Amino acid sequence: MPPRAPDLAGPRIAVVGGGSIGVAWAVVFARAGADVALFEPDAGRRGAVPGDLAGRLERLARGGLLDEPVADVAPRVTLADTLEAVVDGAFHVQECAPERLELKRELFARLDAAAAPDAVLASSSSALATSLVAADLDGRARCLVAHPANPPYLLPLVELVPAPFTDPGVVERTRGLFAAAGMSPVVVARELEGFVMNRPQGALLREAYCLVRDGVASVEDVDRVVRDGPGRRWALMGPFETADLNTRGGIESHAEKLGAAYARMGAERGQHDPWTPDLVARVAAELHRRLPLERWDERAAWRDEALIELERARRASGLFDG
Repeated sequence: MPPRAPDLAGPRIAVVGGGSIGVAWAVVFARAGADVALFEPDAGRRGAVPGDLAGRLERLARGGLLDEPVADVAPRVTLADTLEAVVDGAFHVQECAPERLELKRELFARLDAAAAPDAVLASSSSALATSLVAADLDGRARCLVAHPANPPYLLPLVELVPAPFTDPGVVERTRGLFAAAGMSPVVVARELEGFVMNRPQGALLREAYCLVRDGVASVEDVDRVVRDGPGRRWALMGPFETADLNTRGGIESHAEKLGAAYARMGAERGQHDPWTPDLVARVAAELHRRLPLERWDERAAWRDEALIELERARRASGLFDG
C-alpha cells in the first residue's frame, strides 16, 4: 500500500499538460504550498504557461483568495522539458491531456514506465474511465481518475473514480492529498461514463437543447431561467436539498406532489425513471441524517440569508446587468 499523503509543503506534484486544466491544477497545488513541475509538449503553448499562470494567480490575489504574494507562489511551478523529467521525484502525477482514448493510453503507458513505483497516476479525464486507459499496465493499481470542475482553483469539487483494480490505499491517499490542497473530493462508487458531475449537467443541457429545438424558449431565455432561478440556489445546495426546502414537509412531500409531473416530463423524452416510494424513502433517510426534518424552518431561513448575501455580493461586484 502506498504511503499516506504528506503535508503539501513537502511533495513534488507533476502536471502533464499545460492547457487550461493543467495550468489550473498547477495553481491549486502551488497555492497550497506544493512544488509543481509541469510538462507541455507543444513549444508554443509551453512558452505561454508562465504568463497564464501569473494572470490566474493575480486574479485570485485581487479577489482576496491568495494567502501569499503572487511572487511567492508562482516560482513553485517550474517547467520540465520532457515527460521523464516532469515525473522524476513526483509523489503525484496529474495527467491533463486532451480527451482522446488512444492518446491517454499511450501517455499512461509512458507514465507508468517513468514514474516512481509509489507515485499515483491520476487522470483529469471528463468521461474516459481508468479501465479504458490503464487496464493493461503493470502499475494499474496506482491509477484512477481525478476529474475537476473548471476552474478547480474556484470550484473545489474533484471526483475520484477508481477502477475495480485501483488499490483502495491509492484512493484514500489521493483523497487526502486533494483535501489538503483545499479541494472537495468525492469518491465515486463505480465507473460510468461522465462519472457523477457530467450526468446532471448533461441532463440539463439535453433538455435545454430540446426546449430551443421545440420552439418553447430562446437560448437567451433558457439561460436566464437557469441563471436567475434554480442556478442561484444551486450555488448553495444540491438538487436533493433544494427539493427538500421547496416544500414544507421536505423531500417526501415534494416527491408526493411533483413526482408524477416529473415522471411525465421524462416520458416525453423517452425516459422512464420514476421516483418510486422505496427510492424516495432511501433518499429522504440519507438526506435527513444530515438535515433533520424538524429543522426545516431553520434551514429554509439559512437558505434565504445565504441568497441575500449572494445577491449583495452580486450587486456590489458590478459584473452583472440588472
